[in-house]
Amino acid sequence: MKRTILLLAVAALAFASCGKENVNPGPEPDGTMGLNCVKPDYLVAGDTVALISPSYYTPMENVEATADLLRSWGLVPVIGPNVGKEADGKYAGTVAERASDILWAFNNPSIKAVICNRGGYGSIQLIGQIPLAVLSASPKWLVGFSDICTLHGLLNRAGVMSVHGPMSTFLAVSGSGESSTMMRDLLMGQVPCYYLPAHPANIAGVASGVLVGGNLCTIAPNVGSQADATMAQDIILFIEEVGEPMRNIDRQLRILQMNGVLDRCKGVVLGEFDGCGSEFTYESVEAMIRQMVEPYGIPMLCGFPAGHGDVNLPLVMGAPVTIDVRDDGATLQFDIAGEQRIVYTTNVIATPTPIADRMQRAGKRL
Repeated sequence: MKRTILLLAVAALAFASCGKENVNPGPEPDGTMGLNCVKPDYLVAGDTVALISPSYYTPMENVEATADLLRSWGLVPVIGPNVGKEADGKYAGTVAERASDILWAFNNPSIKAVICNRGGYGSIQLIGQIPLAVLSASPKWLVGFSDICTLHGLLNRAGVMSVHGPMSTFLAVSGSGESSTMMRDLLMGQVPCYYLPAHPANIAGVASGVLVGGNLCTIAPNVGSQADATMAQDIILFIEEVGEPMRNIDRQLRILQMNGVLDRCKGVVLGEFDGCGSEFTYESVEAMIRQMVEPYGIPMLCGFPAGHGDVNLPLVMGAPVTIDVRDDGATLQFDIAGEQRIVYTTNVIATPTPIADRMQRAGKRL
């Protein structure tokens, strides 16, 4: 009996230490942790890029159109073995099939980056199916947004930066647009420094931290899980949303707040809130969020053109970033190696499209 207990203890110790050197350290005594993510290698012409579908099914014509776009960039696309499959009317295959394509991409040394085909729903089902040690053992860029933010959380917890940016459903119809070309340039080493005009809901100030977050209704349910990067100390929280009433946005933010996320924030970046309802009397979603953030005494940058809108500029998740919010505008700059450049953008929410039109467009991009 004693021998059995000893063997089990040794096995448990060996399992716990497996891949430990490649994965972010565990929680500190106060329950939080630091994120120290590595930057994957930038792409060069001839590199292989995988296209996978971790969430909802994507029509193959969108995947093929994205493959053609990658070829025009001088890259070599490969399509995941399970891409094109369907399960339960919506998913891009079973949980096992979708997880298998992620493991296939990260275990293949010839693949240098991974672009997701579509969000929608389903990535939360993959938590626990993908060992963090696999992701950290072979750092490579993963690109996506919306439901893919669960995978950003996994990558960042594994100690790897990732890109919140356009997927195949977006790239297939806007391959030559600003968002797509900027994502290409970022993957190839041109790290953006963003300038944005003033926004009425901004909170002035300067803050530095690690950028984490994404789609609000995707990341809030992940709190406390293996995919929760918001548990880190000294974070800059990025959030965006589409088609949600204000009460749901408030509810998800309260989940983060009650779990101490806002206490750990150095600053907040708000992306687009596309087609979100206005059942309350707030002037905007941003104004509602400002009311919650203001007591924390941290800066908030509003109107960053990322999310489910027509413009979806890339952000490096897990990267150190500085935001400088002033009365006359704001800047967002990453502190990572690369050829820095200034990108001037317009405030895409200054002239909002009617909600019905925005929701119709957003539905096509999900």
